[in-house]
Amino acid sequence: MSGQFSIGPGLDIAALKAAFDRDGRVEIRDFLSPPDAARLRAHLIAREDWKLVLNAGDKVYEMPRGAIDGLSPAQRDELERRSLDAARHGFHFRYDAIRVPEDPSARTTLLDDFVSFLSSDEVRHLLREITGIADLDYADGQATAYSAGHYLTCHDDDVVGKQRRAAYVLGLTPDWRPEWGGLLMFHRPDGHVEEAFVPAMGALRLFAVPAAHSVSYVTPMAPEPRLSVTGWLRYR
Repeated sequence: MSGQFSIGPGLDIAALKAAFDRDGRVEIRDFLSPPDAARLRAHLIAREDWKLVLNAGDKVYEMPRGAIDGLSPAQRDELERRSLDAARHGFHFRYDAIRVPEDPSARTTLLDDFVSFLSSDEVRHLLREITGIADLDYADGQATAYSAGHYLTCHDDDVVGKQRRAAYVLGLTPDWRPEWGGLLMFHRPDGHVEEAFVPAMGALRLFAVPAAHSVSYVTPMAPEPRLSVTGWLRYR
């Protein structure tokens, strides 16, 4: 149940609200208490139902994690070529994911419980206060794992019919270095990066929709996947 989680103590709500009002985004360090963040991280590491998610044009493909290892070298090279060609010129992504059911009654795991926690009265009140968005009704979500070669190119999350008010990223990777990639980057209209967040354990990055952003290419130097829970705060 969502009661398994608690918000970290000592949040400066006024400062967080001022940052969101100024920038349209904010980082909430230690949003989850450290024991809760560690427990959720351990749960995701132990999960075996990860799927590789990638797109080609308007089509999204999902396959079990490791399925690419069963391809021939020629097939893997062709997939890599097509992926990189698509990423150069449009919206493209490649990462591992575990989706949380939209129906709360179908949620049974600790990951599911965290997304339900974001829809609880306590958290909705907090996030409404920080963002000033009064009609945040519920959260959806998925776990994501960005390993070497994974990325998310620039987009703004504004999809017709999805009723998205804000997006969130909860970091679940400690001791990450920026040169490993996997940074959440916000883009200016001129194409330059305005701000970038390095993955941080237990930190919630929250930003208004639409906002041009990307996740930078994870390099082979990264010793482990960049783990997070991501999704949107939506209205009905």
